[in-house]
Amino acid sequence: MDFVKDMKEKARSMQKKLVLPEGTEPRTIRAARILVDDELAASVTLLGKESDIREAAEQEGVKLDGINIVNPVSSDKAGAYAGEYYELRKHKGMTPEQAEADIADTLRWGAMMVRRGEADAFVAGAENTTGDVLRAGLTIIGMVKGLKTASSCFVMTGLEPSWGKEGSLILSDCAVVPDPAPEQLADIAESAAQSCREFLGVEPVVALMSFSTKGSAKHDDVTKVQNAVEILKSRNPGFVFDGELQADAALVPSVTDKKAPGSPVRGLVNTLIFPDLGAGNIGYKLVQRLGKADAFGPFLQGFAKPISDLSRGASVEDIVVTCAVTLSRVK
Repeated sequence: MDFVKDMKEKARSMQKKLVLPEGTEPRTIRAARILVDDELAASVTLLGKESDIREAAEQEGVKLDGINIVNPVSSDKAGAYAGEYYELRKHKGMTPEQAEADIADTLRWGAMMVRRGEADAFVAGAENTTGDVLRAGLTIIGMVKGLKTASSCFVMTGLEPSWGKEGSLILSDCAVVPDPAPEQLADIAESAAQSCREFLGVEPVVALMSFSTKGSAKHDDVTKVQNAVEILKSRNPGFVFDGELQADAALVPSVTDKKAPGSPVRGLVNTLIFPDLGAGNIGYKLVQRLGKADAFGPFLQGFAKPISDLSRGASVEDIVVTCAVTLSRVK
């Protein structure tokens, strides 16, 4: 599986609209040029003061032909955006005046473009924190119906073909929720299952992992996973899952037969859910380094519409790939 090639081809075929709130950031400007030239989006919009964007582009030697520029401060849509933002946040004490000031922030403006369907996807984080990106998404775009937890996943590729889908797996959550409660863990499993469909193109088979298999150990951390499994059962989410399972019981059929006989995920797992961020972060890095796998992500999941966060150390190609992946998720 060539994940990057597949996601770029999917984005190119879908031709959706992208907004990049960090419009004066040099790597973002260069990425926007590539996205337009490679026809990965129907339109690309940079947000910010036009003179600042043009100055930054000139310094980078980037032409802005075919790239849209919107300045939230002077846009004729500012009133409508502020009004909608006020309605969303008035229950939190927001005033119309504060809404007008806040919506001028490019992250909020970009999220509002996505909410209103004026853009299909939103990518930021090259110069903003993950927390800033998440807040814009949570307060304006919101979550998938029935879910309350924003989370993330990594796509791991290049493993032995016997693992997951032809050597590709979804690992979640490895970057957002430090210590998820049972309901959050169930949300993460549902979001990761959808990520599996979108990224691997197969029906998810999900293992909720622990240091215990089917009650072999007693601990609050084990109980948490057991409770998450029961919550998933009550939701009837429409995919195959099992837990709590140790990693070998989840992945190796002969071990599954010994530790969890009759498990519906035997030999089929393509999506692994970690009990906390410590396990998730350590786990994906071990797979990446010891398994010599390629790790793509983290990709945000659980939002009502596609948004992505970037590492502030992201390269231009990292930004292009993240944009293509995000565009490929548009419904």
